[in-house]
Amino acid sequence: MTALNLDITVLGGGIAGLAAAIALRRRGAEVTVLEQADALREVGAGLQISPNGMRVLDALGLGAGFRAISVQGHAVRLCDHAAGREVLRLDLTRLASGQEYRFVHRADLIDLLAAAAREAGVRVRLLQRAVSVTPGTPARVALASGEVLQVPLLLGADGLRSVLRPALNGAAAPFFTGQVAWRAVVPNVTGHKAEAQVHMGPGAHLVSYPLRGGRLVNLVAVEERRDWVEEGWQHTDDPDALRAAFAMFGGPVRHLLEKVETVGVWGLFRHEVARVWQGAGVALLGDAAHPTLPFLAQGANMALEDACALARCLDDGSGIPAALARYQRMRRARVQRVIAAANGNAWKYHLRNPLLRGAAHLGLGALGRVAPGQMVRQFDWLYGYDVTADALP
Repeated sequence: MTALNLDITVLGGGIAGLAAAIALRRRGAEVTVLEQADALREVGAGLQISPNGMRVLDALGLGAGFRAISVQGHAVRLCDHAAGREVLRLDLTRLASGQEYRFVHRADLIDLLAAAAREAGVRVRLLQRAVSVTPGTPARVALASGEVLQVPLLLGADGLRSVLRPALNGAAAPFFTGQVAWRAVVPNVTGHKAEAQVHMGPGAHLVSYPLRGGRLVNLVAVEERRDWVEEGWQHTDDPDALRAAFAMFGGPVRHLLEKVETVGVWGLFRHEVARVWQGAGVALLGDAAHPTLPFLAQGANMALEDACALARCLDDGSGIPAALARYQRMRRARVQRVIAAANGNAWKYHLRNPLLRGAAHLGLGALGRVAPGQMVRQFDWLYGYDVTADALP
């Protein structure tokens, strides 16, 4: 690792932005994070951090702190919706030695990253909303306040509504997938084990897993729907609407849904992976480059991988243009594969024909009993990847 003599500005104080800021600051760069909110915070949602994401947190020196605020997952269970009958159990203890799969409250991870960034000397400027970006050397950032910044290197970790992405790729409208999702956090009234449970029903599924020492349970419920107006996580819904949509679900799901008091809802839109991730003095990372549907639990993990890869590329001494081009080569094919896998998962959970669903569940159960290790090893390409040690292209 060399001492990075760079002045870097990061748009966005989420997982991608903060992780990149920490990685770059610890390599010697001067780093400023511009966050449009009045505080670095997240509310009301859980995350699954798989072994590929854990490697980044360990490389950042945050592994011990993260383990203290998260729950280690022992399994992923696929269940039938009607009564919660187990269809297939993926035993996460069969992952390769040293691999951990963990559940965490998003707010707790943001707090951990924010504290580490400030401790490392990252400057955080709040209430700084960017309205436009012009790539160049230097790049120009126009803020809502009227201030215009000229910065040597700008990283766009500004999410779904990135102002940098269209500057590199032009405007592109996402399309509605025909699915909406609710999210809520409820008390653990069912004795939910340290596992992710996927309850599969006709045209809908619900994922649950524990948070904060098992005291809480995170719920993500997805239903097929004909239309939706706006993308975004800021919408709320009546908990009774969620309960009505999942009235056919029984077993422990029903008891968890009874405890929902506040629920967010959003339409699931599909975005193409950005064709161009970098240009003169600028680069994209996280959701700004590659929003993903929540069917493989990899959004946060890909953000962590991006942050590490970008820091490593900038640290190789080749200069900013070559480093940014190398970063795109290193990351784009990987995230395309991950997103394609996530896109392909939804229909498997939503089989409507009862005969087809029954046959599929029987087949999954048989495979799980005959070859339990193989069922877990099918994810080696995903969980076994180590962005901290991968050869730079």
